[in-house]
Amino acid sequence: MEIAPPVSDALPTQAPLRLANLEVAGLTDVGCQREYNQDYFYAHTVMHRRLSPQGELVQGKGLYILCDGMGGHAGGDEASQLATHKLASYLLDHWTEGELPGPEVIQAGVGVANQAIYLRNEEEYRRGKGRMGTTLVVALVQDNQVAITHVGDSRIYRITQSEGLKQITLDHEVGQWEIQRGTDPVVAYSRPDAYQLTQALGPRHEQTLELDVHYFTAAEDTVLLLCSDGLSDNGLVEGNWQQYLRPLLLPQTGLVHLQAASRQLIDLGNELNGHDNITAVLVKILIHQPRL
Repeated sequence: MEIAPPVSDALPTQAPLRLANLEVAGLTDVGCQREYNQDYFYAHTVMHRRLSPQGELVQGKGLYILCDGMGGHAGGDEASQLATHKLASYLLDHWTEGELPGPEVIQAGVGVANQAIYLRNEEEYRRGKGRMGTTLVVALVQDNQVAITHVGDSRIYRITQSEGLKQITLDHEVGQWEIQRGTDPVVAYSRPDAYQLTQALGPRHEQTLELDVHYFTAAEDTVLLLCSDGLSDNGLVEGNWQQYLRPLLLPQTGLVHLQAASRQLIDLGNELNGHDNITAVLVKILIHQPRL
């Protein structure tokens, strides 16, 4: 006679979180005062869906890049596009299937983008303010895992039901640098050079860059906003996210709602700021919630 194993009092193991969908929408606009648009963005999403008796398995990979160029019309345009394409090409070539690239790979990719602009500056004998450069924000998504890095004052925000709005990049500018040193924020941003960048891609050799790569798990439905400072200036995102971004977390919202929200953000940026080029890229990571 077989004896049944004892009944365990332990709680059942929670099923791992899985990706349900990955969607993106983005727009850029010249703004109300600029003649040329020096912003540039890139969005690459690959989805695989597999059905089995155990249900649907969704795998997603996404690479999202935003750059805000500087150095005059031709220089800023060239810098933002050159950095975007060099970085995208490097990361996609070095992305092992099914897992996020490590920090050394991401840092190397940013270095390649930096050197491409730096060498162009040297070849064209650009000096001082004539040297072209660009800011950078990049988000890499593999299923429900995310990696981010940035250079300059373009930003990435994260929106979730549990945390609300959270800025997950720290501007590389003099004012923030002073705050990190312990200076009162009011004093730090009273400096005439408070908004001067402390880091940018291209003006200097790659060895001068100090890059942090951050990883996190999307444990619930998550929206990422990548934006240039034409949108984030003057607290625009912080003051309006509940109206324009929180609704994107509702279960019934999809790609069409992301597209509409990106258009609304551009229009809002022109209405309340408008002094610069404006770019917004929205990424929605939808998480499958296992049944208990």
